[in-house]
Amino acid sequence: MNELIIELTEINPREFFGLQNSNIQLLKKYFPKLKIVARGSKMKVYGDEDMLEEFDLRLNMLLDHFAKYNKLDENVIERVLTSESKEDYETSAISGETLVHGVGGRLIKAQTANQRKLVESSNINDMVFAIGPAGTGKTYTGVALAVKALKEKQVRRIILTRPAVEAGENLGFLPGDLKEKLDPYMQPLYDALRDMVPAEKLESFIEKGIIQIAPMAFMRGRTLDNAFVILDEAQNTTRAQMKMFLTRMGKNAKFIITGDPGQIDLPRRVTSGLKEALLVLKNIQGIGMIYLDDKDVIRHKLVKKVIAAYKEIEHRNE
Repeated sequence: MNELIIELTEINPREFFGLQNSNIQLLKKYFPKLKIVARGSKMKVYGDEDMLEEFDLRLNMLLDHFAKYNKLDENVIERVLTSESKEDYETSAISGETLVHGVGGRLIKAQTANQRKLVESSNINDMVFAIGPAGTGKTYTGVALAVKALKEKQVRRIILTRPAVEAGENLGFLPGDLKEKLDPYMQPLYDALRDMVPAEKLESFIEKGIIQIAPMAFMRGRTLDNAFVILDEAQNTTRAQMKMFLTRMGKNAKFIITGDPGQIDLPRRVTSGLKEALLVLKNIQGIGMIYLDDKDVIRHKLVKKVIAAYKEIEHRNE
């Protein structure tokens, strides 16, 4: 049996190993055929030579990340250990371009390979579909791109919309004024904006119409010029709504359409506008389609497990 010895000299071993060696436990999970022992500032790893070489490569990627960012969490470890190569991880996660300097100096950037593909696709296409399950950063990355475009004066306004499908877009029966009726449906969009635009500035932008948040029904009849437009939860649009929305595109406009075809809330026998659009538009030049998956989930670690469990049930049913 071969042996690999790594000594951590320039970083704090306790922080790198994690609370109660939690990060080491993750390494053991991904390298079950290796024996990994961490004591003090040293790691000793035993196993086959080929497996030790792979472990050494991945560990050095983790050490580089820790040295640069002074932190390590489960999401980073998983992305490092599951990326196809060091170059793939670095271009998508470590060296990714900062999209927006958010509130409190927070650096907002694409954190996974597919999020990076979404950014690149938006740079070369005026219309992009971002498809994937909850928590993969579709909407968040889209909003960051929109805020970046506004700050750089590439567009004059941001328009964010989603179908209020739970109320059938018939909001009259809900209590309160129009804003109070709409806010529950638009909350995820507000949440993303609050991370990227200071509160007073955001309020001013909304009052002046520079940032508009409205349900799909409010798009009808408009021509959206000089705007960055995001349609969120697009799987809940009908065929007619999707066609109506896509044909609102005006001069100097960018469209991002996000959705999860696995979470359709439309009545039975009603065709999802998103599903149809992906088929109808797939060969049109200037339209990008990016598919995100559970590897892109950056919420709580349990979200990935929930998605995987439901995916398994769906496969069984099929």
